[in-house]
Amino acid sequence: MLRRLALTAIASLVVPIAGPAMTQDAPEARLPTPVAEPVRVADEDPYLWLEEIEGERAMAWVEERNRHSLGTLQGDPRYEGFYQTALEILESRDRIASPGFSGLGTGLERRVDNFWQDATHVRGIWRTTTLGSYLTDEPEWETIIDVDALTAAEGANWVWQGASCLFPEGRHCLVFLSDGGKDANEVREFDRETLSFVEGGFALPESKGGVTWIDRDTLLVHRDFGEGSLTDSGYARTIRLLRRGEDIASAPEVFAGEQSDVSVSAFTLRAPDGRIRAVMISRATSFYEAQYFVLSDEGVRQIDLPARVNIRGLIGDRFIYTTNQDWTTRSGQSFTTGDLIYTDLDTLLNSPEAADHQLIIRPGEREAVQSVTTTRNTLVVALYENVRGSIYVYRPEGAGWSRERMDLPENVTVGLGTSSSQDDQLFVSVTGYLNPSSLWLADAATGAVEQAKSLPPKFDTEGLTVTQFEARSEDGTMIPYFVVHREDVALDGSNPTLLYGYGGFQSSLLPGYSPTVGRLWLERGGIYVIANTRGGGEFGPRWHQAALRENRQRAHEDFQAVASDLIAREITSPSRLGVMGGSQGGLFMGAILTQRPDLINAAVIQVPLFDMLRYHLLLAGASWMAEYGNPDIPEERAWIAAYSPYQNLRAGEPYPEVFIHTSTKDDRVHPGHARKAAARLEELGYPVLFYENTDGGHAAGANLRETARRIALEYTYLTRRLMD
Repeated sequence: MLRRLALTAIASLVVPIAGPAMTQDAPEARLPTPVAEPVRVADEDPYLWLEEIEGERAMAWVEERNRHSLGTLQGDPRYEGFYQTALEILESRDRIASPGFSGLGTGLERRVDNFWQDATHVRGIWRTTTLGSYLTDEPEWETIIDVDALTAAEGANWVWQGASCLFPEGRHCLVFLSDGGKDANEVREFDRETLSFVEGGFALPESKGGVTWIDRDTLLVHRDFGEGSLTDSGYARTIRLLRRGEDIASAPEVFAGEQSDVSVSAFTLRAPDGRIRAVMISRATSFYEAQYFVLSDEGVRQIDLPARVNIRGLIGDRFIYTTNQDWTTRSGQSFTTGDLIYTDLDTLLNSPEAADHQLIIRPGEREAVQSVTTTRNTLVVALYENVRGSIYVYRPEGAGWSRERMDLPENVTVGLGTSSSQDDQLFVSVTGYLNPSSLWLADAATGAVEQAKSLPPKFDTEGLTVTQFEARSEDGTMIPYFVVHREDVALDGSNPTLLYGYGGFQSSLLPGYSPTVGRLWLERGGIYVIANTRGGGEFGPRWHQAALRENRQRAHEDFQAVASDLIAREITSPSRLGVMGGSQGGLFMGAILTQRPDLINAAVIQVPLFDMLRYHLLLAGASWMAEYGNPDIPEERAWIAAYSPYQNLRAGEPYPEVFIHTSTKDDRVHPGHARKAAARLEELGYPVLFYENTDGGHAAGANLRETARRIALEYTYLTRRLMD
């Protein structure tokens, strides 16, 4: 069973924050105007003081903008209704409680854990029940940790970031608590039997990084140990072996990476009985490339894997991985980008030149392996074709595998949930834009599936339909996009339309059910569009890699091509088209604002990247140079300067009033990006709405009420810009 903590905090810039799309000619395309002579921004940027996250002058500026923006948007008579609707949805008790097998118990007595937030438990409770009880309409939950009560007792501002329990018993856990929602967290040992934190147990101060159980009394720790222990990206550079009762400051170092690396981390490969088959170390030399090592009593030894690889799990002796590059093994076997492969673990570790690597799946051009999980005896794969998913079960059979498609609804999004290494059960989710989410319990050994939970309809879908179109990008590539609209939609350009995009870090935008989009936009006559641009993972690693570094502008052109196509089809028009995106998607918003403002009348810019000539100097930014390039290298700086929104803001352009929001506690994407964007727009004479939440981290919401406020602000803004 795979226990991997490698790069979990930085594996993606954001889980995209939810955020439209038949023959009117689209406005003529305009190429971005590059910065003629890139300057050292540190010398000439008048807003560097806004990068002082909690500086007195910066926070006074934030407070003033918050007063203006909240006064404008909350003063709109529709805001309160939007807020109450969003809060009702978020706090609804008929939501599906996301399950997680804990390893405790067997059969229907196996424990199922869940983290839950509602009107009573604003910060949330970590709770547990049996599988048998979970499958009923009214599960009998037992509270493990009440985060609201803990916060009150300690006078703290805790945000839950999960727990890691020692496999297979699951009694002893490491709990991760964040101050205000930052990526950095505090670690405490917790005993599930006594329902208490362990007195004198493992405890680690606030830091980014991770911790891996070896046994009851031993951890591998990859966090901030003081001077010299972090990479330039702000993540762990070293790993220490911590034994119970020892001080972390004196714990021996077992591995060290380089200062220029992204991070190092550790994880274990375990047999179903909990026995460790291998202790692994990942040294991430870039965001997408890593070296892997095995740690043993004899020391550390590198193993032979591609630099761009995803380790997927272990079934018996079969070590399973995906290659994200074309790769030839030592023995001359050749594999292509996106292949799912297996080999014998012991041979790989001890005699790599003799390892026989065998292909499991080679996806087609418009296919992608979106996710993979393992049970005790099977490999389960979510395979997508043209952004529609199916789940296949692979069972070892001789030297190969048998394959069976799981009997689930078709033309939907399928997701792999928690799986058991004690048997072959797993949970599977099914959803679509108009399909309320449902949860299915599957037995991968027999292929049996049964619906365990379903979300009741949260908005009226009568008369709504989903259509998939394609837009031709600047280089001729066809870019798919989904449009959620009324069947009788008038193709006259009059429809308020919200277009959402992300386009980076191999993150796929798959169809999903959003009650807030349904209630606050679709029911009110809006059209909703999702663009599956390059840079994402909808068609596997190659789709992502086509928009890396010097080719980043391709992703921007893809998104703009979708906007143009919506207008050309007269689904909407520039005065009725708004765009939304967060984090990397916020960079998308900045690019369309500065390159094609003639296409849009609204932009919701969430926790954005914006100053791309300084992104690598701010918080975790240095870890993303494999995605964007290094602004300190003149050639690469030129690529970036051509599209960096902050440097390309100009006076006299038809920019609409935009809504930018961020979080003071975001320790991943620096709030200075959003602040400086707003300040520069104001300087140039444009109206701008800016809001900064002082809690919440990169997800922009520390609790459900703050999340409801953010959603209500966004839809009030969109209504004013696109529907009024």
